[in-house]
Amino acid sequence: MGTKANKHRGRNRYHGRGKKAGRGAGKRGGRGNAGMNKHRVMYRNKYMPNHWGMHGFNRHPTLRNFSITVNVSQLEGLADGADTLDLTAMDIDKVLGSGRIPVALKIIVAEASAKAIEKIEAAGGSLEMEAGGEE
Repeated sequence: MGTKANKHRGRNRYHGRGKKAGRGAGKRGGRGNAGMNKHRVMYRNKYMPNHWGMHGFNRHPTLRNFSITVNVSQLEGLADGADTLDLTAMDIDKVLGSGRIPVALKIIVAEASAKAIEKIEAAGGSLEMEAGGEE
C-alpha cells in the first residue's frame, strides 16, 4: 500500500484529520507570513508594525558628500602648542563653530563655517582657506 492509501485508511477519507489537515500547512493558516494581509492582519498590526513598506531613503553613493570635520573647541588640542595648524595635511576638510578657542592660531583648511571664522578671528587667529571658503 502506498503512502496516500495509508492516509485514507479507516472509516472515512480524512482518517480523523479533518478536511484540510495533512495537506501541507493548511490547518495552521499557511507557512511563513501567509495571511498577513488577510486572516493574520491583527497579528501583523500588533507585533510587526514596521515590517511592510519602505522606511527612509538612501541617496546614491555618487551623490553623497562626506566631510571630515573638526570643531573650534578641538583646534587647541590639535595644534599641540604650535601657532600654525594645517588641517588639510591631517585630511580634515572643514572647521565647524562649536565650542570656544582661547588661543590665536593660523589655520589652513579647505572650508569653514561662518561661526567658526567668526570665533577664530575673535580669538586673534586667522584662517587660510584653500578650496573655496565659507559655506
